[in-house]
Amino acid sequence: MLNILAISGSLRAASTNSALSAGLAQNAPTGCRVIVYDGLGRLPIFNPDDEGERTPPQASALIDAVTAADGVIVSCPEYAHGVPGGLKNALDVVSRDAAVGKPAMLVHASPRSLFARAALAEIMRTMSFALFEDTALEIALLGKKPPEVDRILSEPASQLAMHNAISAFTDFIRSR
Repeated sequence: MLNILAISGSLRAASTNSALSAGLAQNAPTGCRVIVYDGLGRLPIFNPDDEGERTPPQASALIDAVTAADGVIVSCPEYAHGVPGGLKNALDVVSRDAAVGKPAMLVHASPRSLFARAALAEIMRTMSFALFEDTALEIALLGKKPPEVDRILSEPASQLAMHNAISAFTDFIRSR
């Protein structure tokens, strides 16, 4: 069984990126489990002085989750042409050994998040994540209200796209 950790870079209650992460968990192929991380808003601001024995429990939990996962999926909004601070903070928390060589895939809930996509890919490559870029998953949810998001994510084409993206990612993980 492969375990994949899905992280949404949004803290909004009605986040389309969080909805996409949940949709991925519901459409995981056989032999794969997608676990949605929900602690982004509870992470303390990263401070290198608070590592090792001084690592805060919330940060340790994220580091342990990334370490234990076979791969990581990130769904990220774009704020002011960049990666949201909460997500960048989370990546800083895991920037040591947990990220090195860890397979990762980016997915998108907005066709307009081009700056954040590029910045996030650069950040994750710099951190030594093994970024899977052969298959891109984008389901346009930007500006949609929760009932419409639910309808779009439950459409057979969306479910198949999510399933196929995770399947391709699991193949990448297994090939490493």
